[in-house]
Amino acid sequence: MTEFSFACTGVRADRYAAGPTLVFRLRVTAAGGARVHALALRCQIRIEPARRGYGPAEADGLADLFGERSRWGSTLQPVQFAQIALMVPGFTGETEADLVVPCTYDMDIAGTRYLTALTGGEVPLLMLFSGTAFTGDGGFQVEPVPWDREAAYRMPVATWREMVEQHFPGCGWIRLPRDTMDALLAYRSRRALPSWEATLEALLDDGAAADPPRSDPLRALTGTTGRTDP
Repeated sequence: MTEFSFACTGVRADRYAAGPTLVFRLRVTAAGGARVHALALRCQIRIEPARRGYGPAEADGLADLFGERSRWGSTLQPVQFAQIALMVPGFTGETEADLVVPCTYDMDIAGTRYLTALTGGEVPLLMLFSGTAFTGDGGFQVEPVPWDREAAYRMPVATWREMVEQHFPGCGWIRLPRDTMDALLAYRSRRALPSWEATLEALLDDGAAADPPRSDPLRALTGTTGRTDP
């Protein structure tokens, strides 16, 4: 059976994609210079958060995923990032191919929340490969690519941020239930507001105006009216 090995040699943000997309460059090697007619791969990409350190601001941003830093010894578990299929054309011995990974800025996704919390450095990734290889010199053989094939890669956080900024410059993103979106749309239409940003700003202003005035802090502390008359 042909022995395959994999390595990731780089990553870039695809600036021409319709949505946020990362392109990983893979090197595929078939031991002994074997001839491969085609390689149908499945690739699972996991984030390995225990393989890097975190500053105070990053730890605060990761609290909803992993809890307090004191618990990280048991909670800092791998986070699923993507599962991608890839067809590698025929080659002999070694070749390189692009692994195109569509991404999301949905903050309900654990991988996105993790990446957004990072302020710099690198993201430790582990790529797990499996699939089917079509090999042979004089004939045609079908061989499995076992799940124990893997490649570690440290993706620069700057690459992720570059990808996000290409599609959502200076913006965030939240997902809301349909009935909430309908209510927001009705509010925007009643007010004839020009954008969603203006809609949320108007709601925030309405909420601030509706807040009851705060009590006199001196009265709250002393239980008096605050007067100094004898």
